[in-house]
Amino acid sequence: MHPFSFSQAEHVDVAIASLNISGAKVIAGGTNLVDLIRIGVETPNQLIDINQLPLAAVEETSQGVRINALARMSAVADATLVRDRYPMVSQALLNSASPQLRNMASIGGNLMQRTRCPYFRDQAFPCNKRQPGTGCPAIEGENRMHAILGTSRQCIATHPSDLAVALVALDAVVQLRGPDGERSIPIASFHLLPGDTPERETVLQPGELIIAVEVPASDAATQSHYLKVRDRASYEFALVSAAVGLDVDQGIVQSARVALGGVGTKPWRAYQAETVLQGQSISDETFTAAAEAALQGAIPREHNAFKIELAKRTLVRALSTVAQTGGRA
Repeated sequence: MHPFSFSQAEHVDVAIASLNISGAKVIAGGTNLVDLIRIGVETPNQLIDINQLPLAAVEETSQGVRINALARMSAVADATLVRDRYPMVSQALLNSASPQLRNMASIGGNLMQRTRCPYFRDQAFPCNKRQPGTGCPAIEGENRMHAILGTSRQCIATHPSDLAVALVALDAVVQLRGPDGERSIPIASFHLLPGDTPERETVLQPGELIIAVEVPASDAATQSHYLKVRDRASYEFALVSAAVGLDVDQGIVQSARVALGGVGTKPWRAYQAETVLQGQSISDETFTAAAEAALQGAIPREHNAFKIELAKRTLVRALSTVAQTGGRA
């Protein structure tokens, strides 16, 4: 294992200042970072433990809910405010990882977790995300779990977070603090498409720290559902997932929120599907048309073409669940 120094920060400004150290990284739950350090993919020179920072609360605000960065996934999933007004967020968290991991993993860390692409994690293979310019063997290799939306010639790795898919659907905002102060980034813009620089995964600048995620309240957030399809019901990443919310009045969709997971190189907001749903009556035909729109532009590879039809069916089922039960099935 690569040798590193370890320190603890008890104030946000101290943590930010410590990030000036070359090769420094922050650690909270460590459920992803420690794993990557063990296999040599991450090689920090300094680990800064931020668990003493006062950033673990889930707070109601005048606009919605503020989930601080160090709140544990299990605590957020169980929070009454989240369960009642943002069911897709609670469901996405409860469909993530194992109970033990959810007790450790933080919300900020979940948004920063790195892809599960086996070529990224195995240093016997080249990987443009791990070492820019070396190639992407997944494009012609074993790509059953890889992306069909947002891919590039440099990378087709999926983003692994279930939570981020739900937050993208709900127009959440990531609050950052760095050497130049605080700034707010819509989460739809927080994660980057791979393009020609797949090693750059977020807009986070050097020295910046995720402080919180703010999720606005809406009728579509309250009437929402997260559906995850995976190879096994226990600890497993998504083949495809759908986060949907509907505001329906007298059978007509007033507004819709749709995002997909397991199919995109970043959490994938399906704006085309929302446009199809807007102003239409709730029906199987409407939901099927929305699913067709959501997968427009998908680029399948040899082993993952099945994801197109699977994603359509998953989205139709998620929309039907919200229409029939308000998302609480």
